[in-house]
Amino acid sequence: MLTQRFAQGVELAVRAHDGQVRKGTAIPYIAHPMAVASIALEYGADEDQAIAAMLHDAVEDGGAKYEHEIRERFGARVADIVMGCTDGVPDAYGQKPPWKQRKEKYLAHLEMATSDVLLVSGSDKLHNARAILADLHTVGEAVFDRFTASKQETLWYYTSLAAIFSRRCIPVAAALADAVAQLHAYREVKAND
Repeated sequence: MLTQRFAQGVELAVRAHDGQVRKGTAIPYIAHPMAVASIALEYGADEDQAIAAMLHDAVEDGGAKYEHEIRERFGARVADIVMGCTDGVPDAYGQKPPWKQRKEKYLAHLEMATSDVLLVSGSDKLHNARAILADLHTVGEAVFDRFTASKQETLWYYTSLAAIFSRRCIPVAAALADAVAQLHAYREVKAND
């Protein structure tokens, strides 16, 4: 059962992502953590896991200041899940380490991550993969121009994630593997074909 704590998590996520939009879209960023929390709940999340899903990008996109607030307001378990889903914290200049370096480190981290982190991270990656797939059908392969990584690097990352989540037997693994297979199978339809 969700309580007022979850509503407080939503409020903090709204504040942490104020003014942010999804890459290359006009979609308010808060739609993403809301979707991640929904997916996590569908796959059995308890309230702490659902709160962490709402806040999973707060530190990564809002800054290190949010870690302390999350820990103080929601406890160590929620904060530990959020930090376990964070693959890079911006420095004082808003910069993160290079993309490939962050992703390789994150993949290695997932091999040993707790089941709490795996559920929230898997829900996050499933929502992202589904969003890419939906955008492929509306804007085509130009969707990959939104990202720091190339199409090939993005597909490598999601394929690697799906493999780890499958090996770790997390609840969202099959849905993520299916979405990744669809990403690989997609071929942009040419108007004259």
